[in-house]
Amino acid sequence: MTEPVQEPGEPFGLERDPARVVAFSDAVIAIAITLLVLEIHPPPDTSHLLHGLAALWPSYLAYAVTFMLIGQVWANHHIMFDHIRSADRVVLFLNTVLLMDVAFLPFAASVLAEALREGHGQRTAVVLHGTTFELAAVLFNVIWWYACHDRRLLATSIDAAGATAVGRRFRLALVWLGTGTLLGALLPAAGMAVIAAFILYYWLPIAGEIAKVKRRHGGADQG
Repeated sequence: MTEPVQEPGEPFGLERDPARVVAFSDAVIAIAITLLVLEIHPPPDTSHLLHGLAALWPSYLAYAVTFMLIGQVWANHHIMFDHIRSADRVVLFLNTVLLMDVAFLPFAASVLAEALREGHGQRTAVVLHGTTFELAAVLFNVIWWYACHDRRLLATSIDAAGATAVGRRFRLALVWLGTGTLLGALLPAAGMAVIAAFILYYWLPIAGEIAKVKRRHGGADQG
């Protein structure tokens, strides 16, 4: 017997309910975002506690920026999977790589805080931090492109215009984070500022994300 040939545009392998993918992803993201605070250690000298706490500003900065960015990863992950009706093996694999990247973020934040504190290696630290988020943006784009291609995995909750709007937002993340990362290789403070500005923009809703429901004006609506 010959193996069945997969037709172009068909899901790869058995389709699964994406709810389990989202639940597992939520757990990994929650652990990663919680680990961030464990990288902030209390000052060893409590006799000058106020000064010691103030000296931890690099840790606070790395914590706040990374926490909010991971929060965006979580929010946009939900936005994406709200419109994916099923997950095949390709989606499972790509999502696993995405979670592996997210789990690396506490380390990248720790390196960034240490470099800011010591005043050495700041360019490398900002590039590492930005590149980790850039990889997440790449994976978001690949997952969304794969799901949207021939609408192979998309739900009916989103139309073509909405899918394009979501894809446009994801592509913008590539440029925005990439710009901040490259700028950070030259001017670390400027690169961090660009990446931080990304936080404010990406909490805005995506116009056209939800398919518009056409209202029917039948005889029952007429008085």
